[in-house]
Amino acid sequence: MAQVSANGLSIAYESFGRAEDPAILLIMGFSVPGLMWPDSLCTGLAQKGFRVIRYDNRDIGRSSKLDSLGSVNAGEFVMKAMGGETLPPAPYTLDDMARDAVGLLGALDIPSAHIVGASMGGMIAQIIAAKHGARARSLVSIMSQTGRQGLSPAKPEAMAALLTPPADTSREGRIAHAMMMWRTIGSPGYAATAEELRGLAERLVDYSPYHPEGIARQLAAILSSPARDAMLGEVRCPALVLHGVDDPLIPLDHGENTAKAIPGAKFVAVPGMAHDFTEALSSVYLREIGGFAASVEEKRKVH
Repeated sequence: MAQVSANGLSIAYESFGRAEDPAILLIMGFSVPGLMWPDSLCTGLAQKGFRVIRYDNRDIGRSSKLDSLGSVNAGEFVMKAMGGETLPPAPYTLDDMARDAVGLLGALDIPSAHIVGASMGGMIAQIIAAKHGARARSLVSIMSQTGRQGLSPAKPEAMAALLTPPADTSREGRIAHAMMMWRTIGSPGYAATAEELRGLAERLVDYSPYHPEGIARQLAAILSSPARDAMLGEVRCPALVLHGVDDPLIPLDHGENTAKAIPGAKFVAVPGMAHDFTEALSSVYLREIGGFAASVEEKRKVH
């Protein structure tokens, strides 16, 4: 991973493809670095004629850690959010994380890009498209939501798998915990093999040290973010909302609601897909993201 200064932080990123090709910015979700985007997807998009950028959000991977902003009681945030109580101030917001992404594009001299985000990354991508519209050639929101209340809740076992820290923070303990989590939220129709899961877990665990303080700050940013439904009405770029029919963490109606909030958005529901990035799913992401971005580029040429 290379490093670049953006929005006052050091951002770790990796680039695939030719610098002169239209850019696709991949924004990863909660608590995992950019390496979670499959290599096969990144190289496949590059082969379709795009420059692909994946990066580590603040407080994860090899990007800056914001320990100077103080710690967060994650349990308190979750309990208050579930009870509809007023939350404590978060150290930073999803808007701040969106400015990180915009700053990264600026540092790389990329005027605009196809903004693709998954889960929390989808929330960040939505903000970029709505509030930094000149930067967004298109928006792809994957397995994400607007924050609207009253929709289907996550399955308890999926939420527990995501939010419960590893009991054993040794290398092997972290690997076992990651494999358990991905099995719990994984796609029944595109399941990873045990070998694939372990290989991915090893790669991510060895990539960066365990930093629960940063994970807690990211969680606070998500929980303290207001609903984006009205804001998404301001999106003017082409948009695709991609969601798994079998997502136990962010159920399908959240994706449907996201698409309804964005003017003219295309909605694609994928049976058998849940909340992960298996090699079997990589071809689905490549087809949907690559095909959508290519169609947007064709229309831009016409106009």
